Amino acid sequence: MTASRRDFLHAATATAVGASLLRSTTAIAAPPPKAPKKLLLLGGTGFIGPNMVRYAVERGHEVTILTRGRSQTKVAGVEHLIADREGDLSVLGKRNWDAVLDNNARDYRWVARSTKALKDSTGLYLFVSSISAYRTDAMGYAFANRVLAKPIIDEVSERFAPPASWKDGDQSPYGLSKAIAENLTHAAFPGRATIVRPGLIVGPTDPTDRFTYWPVRIDEGGEVLAPGNPNHATQIIDVRDLTEWIVRLAENGTTGDFNATGPATRMSMAEMLYGCRAATSAPVEFTWVTEDFLAEQKVAVWSDLPAWSPGEPLMYVSVKRAVDAGLTFRPLAVTAADTIAWDKARPAAERAKRAAGMSRAREGELLALWKGRPRAGQ
Repeated sequence: MTASRRDFLHAATATAVGASLLRSTTAIAAPPPKAPKKLLLLGGTGFIGPNMVRYAVERGHEVTILTRGRSQTKVAGVEHLIADREGDLSVLGKRNWDAVLDNNARDYRWVARSTKALKDSTGLYLFVSSISAYRTDAMGYAFANRVLAKPIIDEVSERFAPPASWKDGDQSPYGLSKAIAENLTHAAFPGRATIVRPGLIVGPTDPTDRFTYWPVRIDEGGEVLAPGNPNHATQIIDVRDLTEWIVRLAENGTTGDFNATGPATRMSMAEMLYGCRAATSAPVEFTWVTEDFLAEQKVAVWSDLPAWSPGEPLMYVSVKRAVDAGLTFRPLAVTAADTIAWDKARPAAERAKRAAGMSRAREGELLALWKGRPRAGQ
């Protein structure tokens, strides 16, 4: 490690955690809703659905969920409808809701069916999209040398659009499918549509492990391989911050398009790692390894080292509009500590086969190669 990088990390120890945590306000207890709402959740299971259901019930709303019935979901006071969004949605007929929260539509064709079925019986339609709807350069090392200070993507940035050869009904990649679904929502609910575009959703019960890797690895202690330039930006959002805010949007009848990632201001990779470090007392040493070396060793961004995509435009997304609409963020250390606690309660077999992140053996091999590499002048 060079002296300048060592100095940087010593400084980060003293300042980055404080900066990261202080600017991310604890989730604020919102005032009670003016009146209970009738809410329909399309997808009440999975990762984000249960948090929405829990919070909506706590807030006194009348909640109905629609799922395929493959998961055992019984919540006191919650009505459960069974239907497949690829098929018959007649179960939604002759019913009325104040708002629909569509949180599980991976396919725009699902949204085409549900908006058609609900456009005359629902006040507000809130579609959970993704920042992947934005048209950007591919993830990877192309932006590795860019360290940007400000967001470069906001709600009016270019989104994916169908190619000239595309026709309605064609299967579409994820980002394009989300963009088409947004258009369908606005068309079916003019002036009554809300689009929420989350970034990387993290926290307890996350099945993807795309953030879980870091607090768990740091909690294990020892030498941790830290990727690339410590000052590159990264963005995440706690699932509870996201879902609770979505329910409040529905309560208030808030319409429009919103990016939903976090924190409220720019967070560097170093700040994220030291924020996770604040959640544990384990002795930890970070060794920062360059992008060029990791590329030579065929280390994959986003999967081998999750929540890391050096210079990726989708890590520079403005959330000002969402913050102005009431989105708040609990401290990163709280998210990390809760994620660690949840992970420790998982079955051993599940923990042994996490969905993202490299093995400790692979990490050790890379660190040894990094330390043994030829140096300039040697």
